[in-house]
Amino acid sequence: MTTKAAPMTETAASESLVEKLEGIIKTIPAGHVTLAKIMDIIGNDSLMLITIFLSLVFLIPVSIPGVSTIFGSAIMLIGVSLLFSDTVYLPKRIKERPIASEKLVKGMNGALTWLRRLEKISKPGRIPWLATGARLFNKLGYILAAGLLMIPFGFVPFSNTLPAIALIFFAIGAIQKDGLSILFGHLMNVATIIYFTILIAGGGWTIVELLRLMQGG
Repeated sequence: MTTKAAPMTETAASESLVEKLEGIIKTIPAGHVTLAKIMDIIGNDSLMLITIFLSLVFLIPVSIPGVSTIFGSAIMLIGVSLLFSDTVYLPKRIKERPIASEKLVKGMNGALTWLRRLEKISKPGRIPWLATGARLFNKLGYILAAGLLMIPFGFVPFSNTLPAIALIFFAIGAIQKDGLSILFGHLMNVATIIYFTILIAGGGWTIVELLRLMQGG
C-alpha cells in the first residue's frame, strides 16, 4: 500500500483536530478493522493526521493485541518516508492484520480527552523558524519518537504514553505551523530517554543486587 504524503495540510477552519478524529472514529466498521482500512477512511489529506490517530491509543492503558507493533511500525515508516520521498509503503502483514474494532474505538474515544488538552496548548505561528526552517531536525525527532514508541517496555507505566505525546505534538505542530508544539515534541523525546535510562539503570542495579544476594552477599 502506497500513501501519498501531505504532512503540512491545513485543518479545515470549521473543524478542530478532535472533531475530525471523532468523525473518523465513527466511521470505523464493526467487527474488525485493518490499518489499510483506517488509512482509507482518513484519506491522504495529511500523514500527520494519521500519526495523531495512530498515537491516540497509546495515551491510555488499554490492551489491544497487536496494536503496538502495527501502529508503531506504521508511524516509523511514515517518519522514514518523510525523509526520502512523498509516499509511504506499508508491508502487507502490517496493513492487513485485523484489529478488534470495539476495543480500538473504546480506546480512541477515551484518548480523545488527552488530545483535547494537547490541542488547546497549540496556536499557529509560534516560533515559526522551528516549524518551517528546521524540517530535517523535526523529521529526525519524529523518527526518534517512533523508535522510542516501539521499544518493548509496554508493561511499564508511561513507556508508550511519553513518545506518543511527542508524536502528537510533532503532528499538531506540523499541521498548525506551531513551532512551540514541535519544541514540546523534542522535549518529550528528551523526557522519554531520561525515563528509559532510569528504568534500565534501575533494572540493572536490581539484577546485580539479586545476584549478590543469591551468592551470599
